Amino acid sequence: MKLLPQIQVEGGAEWLARTATQCLIDEARLSPKPGLVDSRGNGAHHDLTLALMERSAHSLTPTFQALAQQSWQRPADIALRQTVGRLGREGERQMMAATDGVNTHRGAIWALGLLVSAVAMLGGSANAQAVARTAALLAKLPDDAAPKVFSKGLRATHRYRVPGAREEAQQAFPHVMQRALPQLRLSRLNGSSETHARLDALMAIMTSLTDTCVLSRAGMEGLDAMQDGARAVLSAGGCATAAGQQALVALDRQMLALNASPGGAADLLAATLFLDRIEMPYSKH
Repeated sequence: MKLLPQIQVEGGAEWLARTATQCLIDEARLSPKPGLVDSRGNGAHHDLTLALMERSAHSLTPTFQALAQQSWQRPADIALRQTVGRLGREGERQMMAATDGVNTHRGAIWALGLLVSAVAMLGGSANAQAVARTAALLAKLPDDAAPKVFSKGLRATHRYRVPGAREEAQQAFPHVMQRALPQLRLSRLNGSSETHARLDALMAIMTSLTDTCVLSRAGMEGLDAMQDGARAVLSAGGCATAAGQQALVALDRQMLALNASPGGAADLLAATLFLDRIEMPYSKH
């Protein structure tokens, strides 16, 4: 399946970078998201705002473009993995400079960076499944230059003995491919608005993701509340129904009360929107 016109590497890389950036902005603006920054407000965060999230997203455009340029039609090998890692860390520094030291998109740099690289590795010509599989090949390779310091997310995966962002990528993004993307498209087919379809996709991720952002802030109580609440939204018919909206409001209140924010789920929603957009020329939306 041909997903990009036959254009030069520069043009393809620029398109991928713009697309990835826009997906981060679309995720940030989507409302109402339980416990997360959105167009209503700051959610469970005291140091984040929508304006800051958007500034962060724009700061990452050069990183995504560099990742695409360096990955274009290259195989998954140690050399590329180390290049991707180096560019990702440089992007993280650019993000931190743009946000005055606030971690807005570290997890998204990992997920979207791998997916942007994977599309480029395939020459811009692949479907979502091929992209996810290629990203997994890259994620499984070691990066000796990666810092040995544990992030909050890594500490949570070790403390609670659960998979995190690294495993999600190494397994070819199962929460995106098996849950969020099918739910996004099913909700559209059922007549939901784009906003409701995207919220349903977020709920689909939250039903089973071991979100390390939630675990770090609210422990297993927060994770259980997130998963149970998301299941309740979808069981009620999704965000397009009155019952689903009531369940979503209840979940939002619970996340705020627990000071829990499903940042890992938000990163995977941005990844979902990116893979959906990659295939957009061949869909009806």
